[in-house]
Amino acid sequence: MQSPVLPPQPLLDFLDESVQTLALDHERLAAEDFDEANAPRHWNREIKKISVLVALHNERWTVAKLLRQVLDAPVKLDLEIIVVDDGSTDGSAQVVQAVSEHDSRVKLFRHGRNRGKGAAIRTAIGHMSGEVAIIQDADLEYDPQDYSKLLQPIIQGHADAVFGSRFAGPQRRVLLFWHSLGNKLLTLICNIFNDLNLTDMETCYKVVRSDILREIRLTSDSFSIEPELTTRLAQWGARIYEVPISYRGRREQDGKKTRATDGFKAIWEMIRCRFLDTRFTLHTGMYVLRSVEKARSYNRWIVRQIGRFLGKRVAEAGAGIGNMSRLLAEREHLLLVDHDPIYVESLKDSFHTQDNVRVLKCDLTQPEFEKAWTEDKLDTVFCSNVLEHLGPHQEILRSFYNALTPEGHCIIIVPAEPALYNGLDTSLGHHRRYRLEELQTLMESVGFEIAYSKQVCKLGSLAWFINGSVLRRRRLTPRQMLLFDRCWPMMSWFDWLLPWRGMSLIMVGRKTGATSASTTP
Repeated sequence: MQSPVLPPQPLLDFLDESVQTLALDHERLAAEDFDEANAPRHWNREIKKISVLVALHNERWTVAKLLRQVLDAPVKLDLEIIVVDDGSTDGSAQVVQAVSEHDSRVKLFRHGRNRGKGAAIRTAIGHMSGEVAIIQDADLEYDPQDYSKLLQPIIQGHADAVFGSRFAGPQRRVLLFWHSLGNKLLTLICNIFNDLNLTDMETCYKVVRSDILREIRLTSDSFSIEPELTTRLAQWGARIYEVPISYRGRREQDGKKTRATDGFKAIWEMIRCRFLDTRFTLHTGMYVLRSVEKARSYNRWIVRQIGRFLGKRVAEAGAGIGNMSRLLAEREHLLLVDHDPIYVESLKDSFHTQDNVRVLKCDLTQPEFEKAWTEDKLDTVFCSNVLEHLGPHQEILRSFYNALTPEGHCIIIVPAEPALYNGLDTSLGHHRRYRLEELQTLMESVGFEIAYSKQVCKLGSLAWFINGSVLRRRRLTPRQMLLFDRCWPMMSWFDWLLPWRGMSLIMVGRKTGATSASTTP
């Protein structure tokens, strides 16, 4: 009997280690408190400094020249070079140390042992201070003279990340056939998995806004950092550009460190990130919004339910990345409001061609925030799954009331039933869930007359209870939201059949007076 053909032992060892790492990582994530979902992240439109991130391992004879080329790069911005020596044994660190003593822009950090390019890049990310980061190899294959064109799409505000393509340029060194074929195959797989059209996923030159790079969840230690970072950027929804670059590739005998097994590792990394471990960021807010983005059928159903109360001049309070905003974009005037600078930038990019849309950064917890909305002359305020995140909900509703013209409508959607509150709510940053009677009293206390109320998604209540209270899960995933969305046409029928209350509450208040009531519930 012929023995079975087994994969090479190094590949088996790698897969075994990857599965163990994935299991440990899931345990760590389950133990973390994600109650940061409501916290805004830093976003700086003005770019003053770039951080060049260099992973260094045994490049003694090239690194000094590389550093000189980076320092002489044609960029009119401040510059810092973060070099992480990844356990070099040939004196590479001493070469960098000598350069840094003469130029403070070069900063050296060390790993006690060789951990891999990915680990070195993660260390460098932790020390960068620029608004934009450029990943740079130390082997002189990539030319820092290309920095200016790599930075241009980000400086102009068009891109969040730029990849330097070795295959799109008018001039390049002819590459080894099998190496370039492998790169193109990996790029093709990456494009299929992430719905991109890159020409060179494996390029070293990845330029990323630091605001985003700090939020991206990276775990790879090896050269698999390339497909991992690409996949995570796609999952984030980053605007990715490509520009052609020059490239002088090395051969294996010249010191090139990538091997055929790295191709298998890259494929596994893409499978892991795309299908097995989809949490692309540790920030719950963005992760949840990208997950909820999958619930398109449910979002359209919600808009149909409240359609008759939507006027011509609408404000969406807490618009996030625009999951519901796209369904409101044909209104005569649409004001999109959020307090998170990254969400605001995303909204501006999504709706920059529409003159009827105004995007405003606004903190709903600040007193009298509605004064910034006066010029919009609103007849509708729409606030979906936001109020439960915020503390002063009565004051917020009073400001909504004051922002509306007479006979205008305030449409509120919130999670229902305090008995359903569990770890999922905590991780999402929910302060509370509402009873129908409680929300009605709250809206009436600021002057609204209740025009419509409905509690929906009874089958969802059961699923929420099982997920959060029985199975004690702490996060929603894109797959769960996609399954929910596909099942929604059937699930909505159960609202007529099941005897318990639904997990979500829709309430519409009408402004009937000229001023807000001042009584408390």
